[in-house]
Amino acid sequence: MTDDPRLHAARYRVDRLQREWDGGPDADAAGEPVPDAEHQRSSPGSSMATDRAAYVETAIQQAIRRGEFDDLPGAGKPIEGLGTQHDPDWWIRRKIQTEKLTGLGPSSLMLRTEHTEFDDRVDALAREPDVREYVEDFNRRVIEARRQLQGGPPVVTPLRDVEAEVVAWRERRAGRAAAASIVDDAAAATRARRPWWRRR
Repeated sequence: MTDDPRLHAARYRVDRLQREWDGGPDADAAGEPVPDAEHQRSSPGSSMATDRAAYVETAIQQAIRRGEFDDLPGAGKPIEGLGTQHDPDWWIRRKIQTEKLTGLGPSSLMLRTEHTEFDDRVDALAREPDVREYVEDFNRRVIEARRQLQGGPPVVTPLRDVEAEVVAWRERRAGRAAAASIVDDAAAATRARRPWWRRR
């Protein structure tokens, strides 16, 4: 139990207001008019708002004195990954990365993440019809996210051209096949240069 007089005063005021509200909205025990509760809650200069602010400030100061804010991770260091461009959703991205969350978040952010990983996801597919189906599904989800009026970050993810993505997938696939064949040829040439008794 703390001996802070501000905390005791705040509790006393809250208890007195509660007793006044329970006894009637128009008058307290002494017969004096009580301000409207809704007005008292909403006006920033009211005693209730002042008491709440004093209580919060007192709790923060006590936590500082107890040392609960000492040695927090990243204290005194610049925030990592902010970059030079303004990104209002940086903290959501950071939370998703640090917690390794998948499948969570607003559709606009999920589509942005998928957009950055698009080539890797397409390259994992082995057949051209699968690539077409994936690109069409991605475009459909982008259009649906643009039509929703649920608020949140705007959908800025661009649509993908199906034919262009298929052509790019073919080129990347052919490049990987050519690189693999070069590596295989080099390995075969190395084996051929060894004497037959050292070959495996």
